[in-house]
Order: sequence, then C-alpha cells, then structure tokens
Amino acid sequence: MKIGLNRRSLIKTTAAAAAAAVGSLGSQSLQAATTAEPEIKFAGYDYDRIRAIVDGRVSLPGASVAYEFEDIYTLNQYAFGSEPEYTVTEVGLIPYVTKFANEDFRAYTLIPVFVSRTFRHRNIFAHVDAGIDKPGDLKGKRIGAPGYGSSANTWIRGLLLDEYGIKPEEMQWIETTKSSDQGAVTSGGGFSAFDGGDSPYFLPADFPLVQGPAGVDESELLLSGGCDALIAPITPTAFLDANPKIRRLFPDVRAAEQKYFRKTGVFPIMHVVAIHSDAIKAAPHLPAAVFEMYAQAKQLAYADLETSISLKVTLPWVAQELEDTRELMGRDFWRYGIEANRKELELVMRYTHEQGLVKARGNVTDMFDPSTLTLRG
Repeated sequence: MKIGLNRRSLIKTTAAAAAAAVGSLGSQSLQAATTAEPEIKFAGYDYDRIRAIVDGRVSLPGASVAYEFEDIYTLNQYAFGSEPEYTVTEVGLIPYVTKFANEDFRAYTLIPVFVSRTFRHRNIFAHVDAGIDKPGDLKGKRIGAPGYGSSANTWIRGLLLDEYGIKPEEMQWIETTKSSDQGAVTSGGGFSAFDGGDSPYFLPADFPLVQGPAGVDESELLLSGGCDALIAPITPTAFLDANPKIRRLFPDVRAAEQKYFRKTGVFPIMHVVAIHSDAIKAAPHLPAAVFEMYAQAKQLAYADLETSISLKVTLPWVAQELEDTRELMGRDFWRYGIEANRKELELVMRYTHEQGLVKARGNVTDMFDPSTLTLRG
C-alpha cells in the first residue's frame, strides 16, 4: 500500500490533532500540538523490522516519532492499565483478544501489523525421567506453565489438539506463580487463571488446573519433580543452563516447525500493533499511515538480509537462510494485513474460545481499525 500525495497531505494536517487527542498519555509522551512536528510516542521491542522507524529512514508524515524499547510485560501493563503511556504500542495479541472480549476493552484499536511471531514447538520441554518421548505421551502428565492464558501457551495447546489429538483437559496443568525470565505471571494482561483469586477465564469447574507453589518458577518446578513437562513462552533457565534433566520434546525443532508450516501454512502470531483509540478519532487516517510506516520498515529489513556485498546481519550464511526461508514460506514471509493472516487470526479466535479464555467467540475484524482491513504490507 502506498500513500498518495493528497493522502499524505491530509495525514500531515491531522497529525497535530492526533497529538492533541492523546496529549495526556504520559508526562513526556507528546509535544504541544501547536508545534510544526508533533511528537508521537511509539513503543515495542528492538526488532530489525522496526529499525528503520527508530533511525528515521521511514517516517510518519507531519509528525516526529519517538520510539522506546520495552518488554511485553511492561507494554501490556501500560496498554491495559489505567494510565496508558504510548500512542502506538506493541501488545500481546491473545491478551488483547481476552480483554476485548471479556472486558469490552476499547482504549486501543489494532492494526494488522504483526511484529512478533514464532513457531512454538520449541517451547515444549520434558523431564528426562518422565517417560515423555512423543507428543502423545503428554496425556495424563503434569504440565507446568507460567501463565495458562499466555499467547505462546494458547498456540501450543491448539497445535497439540489439531496436530496430535491431545485435548487440554487430558493434561494436568500447574500454573507457576512466576517465570524464570523474571517476568511476573500476572503481568501483561492477566495471563494467570488465579489473578486476584478468581479465574478470569471460562473453564469447566472440573478442568485440571491448579496453582503451583508460591515463589517457584517453571524451571524449578520441573527439576524438583513437581511436574513432568513444561509448556512455556520462554526457554526455561534449566535448559539454558544445559541441565541434563530437561530436554525439548521435539529434538529437531527446525524440522518439526517446518513440517508444521508445510502442512498448515500457519506462522503463529504473538504480538500486534495497537493505536490509542482517541488518537484515531482525532486523526482517522493515522492507522493507515502507521501501517505504511511499519510495512516500509519491514521491506528495508528484508533489504538488509539480501545484502551480500557487506553482510549487515551477523550470520555468515544469512543469504542462504533467507533463500531457504523464502522457498518454504514465500518471498514476504513476515506478512502484514488481515487477509494474508486470516488463517492465523481465525485460529486465535477459535483457540481462545475453545480453551476457555473468552466468554464468546468474536469476529476477527472487530478488533482492527476499519481503514486497515484491506491493506497489504
């Protein structure tokens, strides 16, 4: 999608209105709307695919961009809390879906820019003495999980059901009270089924989910014998430390994940970009302009991967890796836009409903700004 000169002019005239509409977001979030170039505050991880936004190679017409790096725990806390900090922010997709469906959350509106996505076969771990050698062996086993409703865990339960016929209720879930990457389980949009004492989810009364010991993370729980396997958004400390008592369920993760993609065409989505709804009301063309900026930045990231005269990425065979990835997943493998990601988005809506995270299955497009529904990036 390209923004024509007339549209660019219109966006420029409304940028100040967007700044004024969200001028209360954070004490330093925006300059006065009367300046020639109002500053709009963005936040997210430091990905190669957003680097051109940070360094100014791509810009937002009529406004300057201040991009701050934050982790997903902090990003979700700001977005879903009472004091939002950023006008444009990365958020967890599944936490957003649950807030949107269960709490009528409308403070932020999504645009179909999926800045974080990861295959999740790599996030299933087993204790070497638990007798778990293949996915079917997870049935009846105790599964440690830092955050039952996290995006990663929701995707993993979905793929275990769709690809191996393993239902969530056929495993015994133990939700840890913290994660070994130091992130609080209840931060980032209420991942915990025990947040505040009452489950925010819609699980049957007899669903096999209990809370783990206080102060024990998933890595400690597995090594102590408190569970047989882990399903976790992060790589447990014990695995990073090469503890011989923990291993991945899929020894050749790359092969398993590529096989999954060949069969399904699905590249799981973790995080999405959201814009404060007040800014959109003041500047209706802002979502399209922000989408275009992210799309251009991604193209520049591709160009950096393609450069062969002087490698810009610190991998000696990056060109071959890019070629192999495109052979499997297509030239634009990191897809933006609704239709290009329809399959993944429909799975998110299905999984969140089937797994009891939302009270009713919603429509994919309801969460996204209408002006972005047909955009491609």
